[in-house]
Amino acid sequence: MKRIKVNGAELAYRDEGSGEPIVFLHAFPLNQTLWDGQLAAFASDYRVITFDWRGFGHSTLGDRILTMDVFADDLTGLLQELSIERAIICGLSMGGYAAFAFYRKAPERVSALILADTRSTPDNEEGKRGRLEMAELVRNNGAPALVDIMIPRLFGETTLRNNPQVAERVKAMIESSQPEGVAQALLAMAGRVDSTDMLPQISCPTLIIVGNEDKLTPPDESEKMSQAIPGSILEIILNAGHLTNIEQPESFNRSVSDFLSSRN
Repeated sequence: MKRIKVNGAELAYRDEGSGEPIVFLHAFPLNQTLWDGQLAAFASDYRVITFDWRGFGHSTLGDRILTMDVFADDLTGLLQELSIERAIICGLSMGGYAAFAFYRKAPERVSALILADTRSTPDNEEGKRGRLEMAELVRNNGAPALVDIMIPRLFGETTLRNNPQVAERVKAMIESSQPEGVAQALLAMAGRVDSTDMLPQISCPTLIIVGNEDKLTPPDESEKMSQAIPGSILEIILNAGHLTNIEQPESFNRSVSDFLSSRN
């Protein structure tokens, strides 16, 4: 794993393969190893970049308070350091929120957009309260305190019943997370802006992916986004919850591959 200094933080990243760049943005409260299966699948045809958000995985937190705009600025800085002008951006969950922030700032740098298990709408008041309570919990008890809360939410019932080893892998990611990074990210998500008005302005090819068992960002949220983004494609992954890329990796990768090929 490589390291690079961006906006006062040291970001851990991987840069493999060659061709058109595709950047994968990981979900909360995980790290870039979420994308191991996609790195392996796409590095033969694309230049694949994964990285840990500041305050997650092996990236340092730095001295900036986390917001979606800070995440977007870090993505901009990373692309600049890697001499990448335009890239395919794939964001899952919180990675999708950051992708919206990045597109708002620099639409010309996005050659295609993949929004997986995410939503354009902000948190309601109940959702904000829940994130504030989780942030306090993590600051007082560490990241492992989130495991019992997050695992049932992140996975579909099919995965929890038939593929418990995937849940164990994610449990280990959560337990190894940096508590302050996790807490600040929770507050950043609670404070994120509504991106719904931006959806009709998205002009690049766009794929929306969602698991049919997703409890956190249900399929109807993705259907609304697809209706609002001109020419977008909606793929519903069966037998998957919120983490479609590791619950049903073959279906996820096939959807991404077909979408990217269809642009030509």
